[in-house]
Amino acid sequence: MYRFRTGQLEVLLAHPGGPFFTNKDLGAWTIPKGLVDEDEDQLVTARREFEEETGTRPEGDFVPLGEVLQKGGKTVVAWAFEGDLDPAAIRSNTFQREWPPRSGRWQTYPEIDRAEFFSIAEGKTKINPAQAEFLSRLESLLR
Repeated sequence: MYRFRTGQLEVLLAHPGGPFFTNKDLGAWTIPKGLVDEDEDQLVTARREFEEETGTRPEGDFVPLGEVLQKGGKTVVAWAFEGDLDPAAIRSNTFQREWPPRSGRWQTYPEIDRAEFFSIAEGKTKINPAQAEFLSRLESLLR
């Protein structure tokens, strides 16, 4: 999701929930994303995952941003759309994880613990380094 505020392009980024990301900031943020179900269209997946992770149904014209390969080998395909939401009001789905590891204690965490709009420059410092390419592509497309 992107928007314009006082003439400046801003992008919505999500901070992953769970104990691993609690104290991580630079390079930890991401676009809302998830796994494609078998026989599911990639854009349908992107829209579903955005809604699951933010609680907001994405609407509008979707601009393809292509794909990037992340350091761990995961390929991420992305689209952008213009919109707005209150980042403080996001409602994310949850997951369970044993924490601390091998403790036998299972805890529930939100997939996304917060979201924020950032300028392209600041977003590039916050986002997973491989996904920064999406921000560059969006900026080029909107020029």
